[in-house]
Amino acid sequence: MTASQVVIVGYGLAGARLQEELHRLDPRQQRVRPIVYGKEHIPSYNRIQLPNVLAGRLNAHEIYLRPPGWCDEQGLQTHLGVQVTGIDRLNHTVSCSDGSTCDYDTLVIATGSRPHIPDIPGARGADGVLTAGVVPFRTLQDCADIAERLRPGSRVVVLGAGLLGLEAARAALLRGAQVTVVHPKDFPMERQMDPTGGSVLARVLQDMGLSMVLGRRVTEIIPDTASNTVMLNDGQQIPADVVVLTAGIRPQCALAEQAGLAVDNAIIVDDSLTTSDPDIRAIGECVQHRGQVYGLVQPGWHMAEVLAKQLTGADPGARYTGTRQVTRLKAQGIDLLSMGEIDVADLDPDLEVLTLADPARGRYEKIVVRDDRLIGAIALGSPTNTGVLSQLFDSQGLVPADRMSLLLGTAQPQAPARPEDLPAEAVICRCNNVTKGAITEAWIQGQRSLPQIIEKTRATTGCGGCSDTVAALCTALQASAPDTDPAPINA
Repeated sequence: MTASQVVIVGYGLAGARLQEELHRLDPRQQRVRPIVYGKEHIPSYNRIQLPNVLAGRLNAHEIYLRPPGWCDEQGLQTHLGVQVTGIDRLNHTVSCSDGSTCDYDTLVIATGSRPHIPDIPGARGADGVLTAGVVPFRTLQDCADIAERLRPGSRVVVLGAGLLGLEAARAALLRGAQVTVVHPKDFPMERQMDPTGGSVLARVLQDMGLSMVLGRRVTEIIPDTASNTVMLNDGQQIPADVVVLTAGIRPQCALAEQAGLAVDNAIIVDDSLTTSDPDIRAIGECVQHRGQVYGLVQPGWHMAEVLAKQLTGADPGARYTGTRQVTRLKAQGIDLLSMGEIDVADLDPDLEVLTLADPARGRYEKIVVRDDRLIGAIALGSPTNTGVLSQLFDSQGLVPADRMSLLLGTAQPQAPARPEDLPAEAVICRCNNVTKGAITEAWIQGQRSLPQIIEKTRATTGCGGCSDTVAALCTALQASAPDTDPAPINA
């Protein structure tokens, strides 16, 4: 049987995950022969960790998903620095920026998103190029460009107080910069917070040393040789050695539009991740599934795993039915979890909405319950409560009759104090949807060190927030069933 040729357009997190999953399910390429094109000249990397790179806590090589040369060692065709520029659907070929063409049996578009560059006078020069010192925050090159201008005391203005903007602001603050965040809404992270929670978050950020300018718009950036001046709509002027643009993202759909595929807010796909052309699939941040466009990494990884099962025949009936949205702010010193439906009417008769606010101590919690199930929650400054809230949200189990106990941390059953006491279905690594049961199974199959567990399950390879829990679980497994000659946990 001749292997089907699968061309993957895009080598970001979704495209790289699809390549890895195809290789894992069909290592000898007997059923599928993947060919990947990526416009960046470096191996795929973990974009979730960019704030840690900007903060100086990690270097670029530490966030590569695989070491340089890994694809060649595995016999995987990966063309770095080559962009697909056109799709010929009639002849099943793609054309590339290096002048080459490539045939496909199945084409997978995984072009991801691009940073939204606001139309601000002065942000670009006459040639359309961004003004010196005005930088988006999306790639490793962006990190390098920002870091090059950072010195202790440097003046940084971050435009946008969404998830990425706050992570970039905190990273710059950790490098000793003076950071001002400008946001057009009255509170930060308005997609994941309500007004009360947002005001508490703003207070936490200000207490850390960030200057928060909320409810203001940038009207102009005035370039200068040494630095730029950011003009606001209230007349305020803020000098900036670097202006970081984090004003949201936009799905990259131009290639699909040029090919005549159905596009709405993004490339439209069904549950099999098929576009309007049956031989073209799409995954990641460039797709719209059931009316939803995801701007997070986890759904793209989930899509890649589903599609790999289909293409290799491991599970031809695998379908993507959506991902429950959970957002965690990954900024040092802030513990914030937001999930599900939180923008709801307090007096909706079908809902129970409970809140607890302690602004002076940086704490805010909110739960939304429908039919005795948790459908949404915010937990700011309450790390001990996130375990039970996450479990109830993931499992959709019945919430306690005493709803207030969820806010006070007295809910029964309590979130287990030890990882080994968690149920098998408990999600340990949310980024990769790795359960305690999956880690335990990997251990039983012979992965007896932390690196082996990580290699097998991918736990900890997303945001890294579960690293301590995974290590503790490995230690507990070793203690409960020690080998005669065990491998060191951190080997």
